[in-house]
Amino acid sequence: MSYSDFTLAKVKKNFDLITVEKMNTFSQVTEFEPSPLLTETLRYNIPLALASNSGKARSEMIIAPILIDIRRQLQEQINLFSGIEFDIDKECGLNGVCDFLISQSPEQLFVNAPVITLVEAKKENLIGGLGQCVAEMVAAQIFNDREGNGISEIYGAVTSGTNWKFLRLKGNVIEIDLDEYYLNDIKKILGILANAVRER
Repeated sequence: MSYSDFTLAKVKKNFDLITVEKMNTFSQVTEFEPSPLLTETLRYNIPLALASNSGKARSEMIIAPILIDIRRQLQEQINLFSGIEFDIDKECGLNGVCDFLISQSPEQLFVNAPVITLVEAKKENLIGGLGQCVAEMVAAQIFNDREGNGISEIYGAVTSGTNWKFLRLKGNVIEIDLDEYYLNDIKKILGILANAVRER
């Protein structure tokens, strides 16, 4: 068993989580301006990614440039890991490859202080990716507790590249924002991601 085997119901049961589903969870987050480079990159890349209609294209052409822009604008005080093994507890199924992890640390050679886990939605099914995302968030929480990082909240995102859904884990409570954010809300998407790594 690994992260991708979890459904939302299963991860909730296995780790005694309480889910809170509501609208506007992140509506008060300050928007964050995309850099001119990101704006131009997305303008060029989005039609290519959509035309190819593959998860890999969306990941490389849309998701990665957004995350890299956040890192650049925050003066490289965070780090981004893509397709990394994150084995925390194999007996509990908290193992496998994470699509993306964002760490609240400039360390580049290993994961330290993960604060955001991001799951690429398979077949653009955001709801179907929630279980995997929550499992990775629980793993990040366990990792931080073991390391004494003092990070009280873990954020998660499930995205197809064009659509984004955000989550937040505090203690054993997982908040799921019922809103979906779209690329025309890029300032809000960037704002939620930036807030997740800056507000501690």
